[in-house]
Amino acid sequence: MAAKARLPRKTRNPDLIRRVGKFSRSKMYHKRGLWAIKAKNGGVFPRHDPKPTAETGSEKAPKFYPADDVKKPLVNKRKLRASITPGRELIILAGRLKGKSVVFLKQLPSGLLLVTGAFKINGVPLIRVNQSYVIATCTEIDISGVNVDKFDDKYFAKQVGKKKNKGEGEFFEAMKELRFIITWEKKDDQKSVDASLIKSIDAVPDLKTYLAARFSLK
Repeated sequence: MAAKARLPRKTRNPDLIRRVGKFSRSKMYHKRGLWAIKAKNGGVFPRHDPKPTAETGSEKAPKFYPADDVKKPLVNKRKLRASITPGRELIILAGRLKGKSVVFLKQLPSGLLLVTGAFKINGVPLIRVNQSYVIATCTEIDISGVNVDKFDDKYFAKQVGKKKNKGEGEFFEAMKELRFIITWEKKDDQKSVDASLIKSIDAVPDLKTYLAARFSLK
């Protein structure tokens, strides 16, 4: 079907040459009847405020970007997918643990997922992952005996100490001591979580072997 021919735009002030109209500004003022509109509204032109919408609200968007960067809080809380429930087996899709099976324990306030292998089965410790990088399976494990109340985002934060003017030897000794304390504290937490989780895993035949295997598609 042939497209309709576009009709030329009609105007009350045709151009004599490019950008030069036939009638002057004052002539068009009377020709368009603007004088009558102005006289009807008390000598001023009526102003129509734009209607507020759900997206923009009542405030009009600024014409220019601000000169300084305006810091806005990041919204990390995301709605948890319906397929991800506590005790559900997840498969990690990216990173150094890609293809590993993990057990979902809970969602942290930041929106990240707290998962573990358990570590004694497939070497995956207590870590946080984004739900965009995992896929849920139909396997579900009973985690009612696993206590995860103490784990939050602060638990995984890096330990930042105060800067002090120390010698090179004192600095490395302090770092070794700090690393020793953090390592043993997290090892004990991992052992307590694994002990409760492995009891539920051992109750299901062949589940331990299944979790230890790396997932892949060929």
